[in-house]
Amino acid sequence: MAEIRLSVVENVLSDPSKITRKMYEDYLDRRGRGWVCELDQKVVGFSYADREANSIWALFVLPEYEGIGVGKGLIQLATSWLFELGAKKVTLDTRANTRADIFYKSQGWTREDMKNEYEVTYSLLCAHMSKVNES
Repeated sequence: MAEIRLSVVENVLSDPSKITRKMYEDYLDRRGRGWVCELDQKVVGFSYADREANSIWALFVLPEYEGIGVGKGLIQLATSWLFELGAKKVTLDTRANTRADIFYKSQGWTREDMKNEYEVTYSLLCAHMSKVNES
């Protein structure tokens, strides 16, 4: 996961040491669940859902696999799982004015306030997810 996270060209970590192996493990074992997409026997993307905060902690795809539906599939798995657990709304933060910013809006997420100078918060309501699954 760290290899994929560090390969992105947007939302680059200013200090990669801030995201530790323990954080990845906590989100899998204690706080939530994670999913990977494997193509050609290679993990090309992953997502993590945080059940404590009803949020998406991570969604990253190797740059050479962007644009083929990997991110869309991973975010649907993560949000569906949170909604199945009873979440009414799921949130996430991403860097403003990036492809990720555009991606979440295109997937039906609502762009909310700026979290800080660089990041924007998005939300997705459970009712919206039902409409997406029906189409």
